[in-house]
Amino acid sequence: MSLSLDKALGIQPAAVRVRAQRLELLASNLANADTPNYKAQDIDFRSALATQVERDDLLPLEQTQQGHLSLPRADLDSAMAPLYRIPSQPSLDGNTVDPQFERAAFAENAMQFQSSLEFLNRRVSGIRSALRKE
Repeated sequence: MSLSLDKALGIQPAAVRVRAQRLELLASNLANADTPNYKAQDIDFRSALATQVERDDLLPLEQTQQGHLSLPRADLDSAMAPLYRIPSQPSLDGNTVDPQFERAAFAENAMQFQSSLEFLNRRVSGIRSALRKE
């Protein structure tokens, strides 16, 4: 019986990657709260996670000749692209960042990121103890 770490870890590594990407976007929004014409960005966690899991399930294929068909990577990349947030109250300088909303979204995502890391850590600890036969 073979051991597959990808199957053993499940969806948690992909969730951590998507949460980290979202944290970067939210931090960028907060850093640019006073930048004129800056458009706030965010990603849809569910669709981004589904895309990340689908990307992880693809086999790495290589085109060795000109006539080989390529994988539809453009669809996967467009699903992971950040979306622009619609402002609740437009500003005069064109900036769409709402600092209170961004702070709340950042705090919520940071807690979920920490939870995802904790789930992944416990899964790895469980696998480690099973391999040691504890």
